[in-house]
Formats: sequence, structure tokens, C-alpha cells
Amino acid sequence: MNVNSRVMSIETTKLELMHLLLQTQKESLLAKLKKVFEEEQVDWWDEMTKEEQDEIKTGLLQADKGKYIANETVMKRFDKWH
Repeated sequence: MNVNSRVMSIETTKLELMHLLLQTQKESLLAKLKKVFEEEQVDWWDEMTKEEQDEIKTGLLQADKGKYIANETVMKRFDKWH
């Protein structure tokens, strides 16, 4: 199955599920589906490598100590190149 076929299949499945969702009046079914979606959600933090997490933690600690460069200052550096 090529990429376009897979995308179309996924989109077709989504539309079918949306139709079924709109038709149902069963609260228990909706609650179950909502729970499935909640369980499937992945926290972006958990998808990062340990090194990326450590860099963010370091940056936050530096910011808490006032050791940072204001966004405006950084953006001025990029404006010079354009």
C-alpha cells in the first residue's frame, strides 16, 4: 500500500468514525472512547531524549537565576542577517 492509499484509508476511517460518533446517544460508549483517547495521548516530554530534557532543565534553572537573553535581543541578531 503506497503512502497516498494509506492516507486516504486513514481519512476514510476518520470520517466513518465521526459519522458513528454523531449518530450515537450512548453515553457509556462515548465515555469509553474518550478514555481510549486520553490513554493514547503521549506527553511530549516523554518523547524527548534524556539529553534534551537535561538541556531544558538547565535552561529553566538559568532563567530562574536571571541568566538569560531577552527574546528581543536575540531577534535583533537575526534581523541583522536579513
